[in-house]
Amino acid sequence: MQTRVLLTVDTELAWRHHAAGLPVEDIYARSIEPAGVGLGYQLQRLREHGLKACFFVDPMPATVFGLDVVKRIVAPILEAGQEIQLHLHPNWAGAEVGDRGAAHAKFELIDYEEEAQRVLIAEARELLVKAGAPTPIAFRAGSYSANDTTLKTLAELGFRYDSSHNGSENPWPSAISLTRRQIAPVTYRGVVELPVTLIEDRVGRLRHCQICALSLAEVTAAIDHAIVSGHAILTLVSHSFELATRDGLRENHLVRRRFDRICEVLAARADRAPTAFFTELDGLDVHADALPAPPKLLRTAARMGEQLLSNIVYERRL
Repeated sequence: MQTRVLLTVDTELAWRHHAAGLPVEDIYARSIEPAGVGLGYQLQRLREHGLKACFFVDPMPATVFGLDVVKRIVAPILEAGQEIQLHLHPNWAGAEVGDRGAAHAKFELIDYEEEAQRVLIAEARELLVKAGAPTPIAFRAGSYSANDTTLKTLAELGFRYDSSHNGSENPWPSAISLTRRQIAPVTYRGVVELPVTLIEDRVGRLRHCQICALSLAEVTAAIDHAIVSGHAILTLVSHSFELATRDGLRENHLVRRRFDRICEVLAARADRAPTAFFTELDGLDVHADALPAPPKLLRTAARMGEQLLSNIVYERRL
């Protein structure tokens, strides 16, 4: 039995750059192509290793800056043969071009009632398709902020998959009423929920498999644990800007090397854990159980030391 891997990249204009009052070209550069290690770099590495990835693209900045900014994101992903699905940060719906990006709508999708969620998701889907993407069948809420109402709404709108449940962020802002340790796919509220994979980094404490949040050893352990345990699927998360510093001006060498090595690990395990698109998930076993990889104290300590180094070297303001 193979364990399929969803390598997902939330691809978005970072709100912090708009809030700082930067012009759209700078926002795009720092969010999508920061320091030469953004979208283009990631697509190239995926191509070199023969890997598939899903880019969850947030089209809502088009409501502020126009559709061309989203078209610039969509086109290279499709040209590289990768997949696009729908991402949504609703705060853009109330934003304006102006001084320091002060205007915005509510940040969390779960803070909207059902009809408002429906309007936002339908509008985002329409914008994404107008930007050149195929009609999406999968969704991830910005900040993992989805609830049972979100899933019901997605099902009614014709979506087949959601990947917003993140037990390490539950019950807020990830508010779907599954257990925190749910990492196996499950049919729930009318869609197939594909939770973000977790590890247990200390006894009783969960951490999600995001490339900037775990060490290479932890991600590799999660992959190998899923293979050995016969998990149906494993879901990894990254962002278009994640391999750079938060200001988008410098490469974070530690995280960039980690991404490169994870690509190598996935390529080496492709026979047992092939990367996949959402459009290839027909027949996925949605009944099997799965548990997070257990903790190893030394591995956790090593990652904490690596993160401290990364913050000192790359994020500390001089």
